[in-house]
Amino acid sequence: MTKEFWKSALIRALRTIAQTAIAMIGTASVMADVNWQMVVSASVLSGILSVLTSIVTGLPEAAYAEHVYMSAPEPEDSYVDEIEIPESEVEHD
Repeated sequence: MTKEFWKSALIRALRTIAQTAIAMIGTASVMADVNWQMVVSASVLSGILSVLTSIVTGLPEAAYAEHVYMSAPEPEDSYVDEIEIPESEVEHD
């Protein structure tokens, strides 16, 4: 598993954790009713499950990034040693 895979898996897990926390907090009618232990527990569990799912099924965004980086052509020299300016455009003092 590549660096791109782990980066993509971490981003996906953090998004899943945030979505779970928002959903759990949203079920309480007021902030005082939020069971914070349950929010943290469910959010961490969802993050772990997200990473495990990524390991088992793979990540299309990581495969795409790896393909793009692996198949990108080497850059060619894009500089010019000398620039030729037509004599008609050269200003003479």
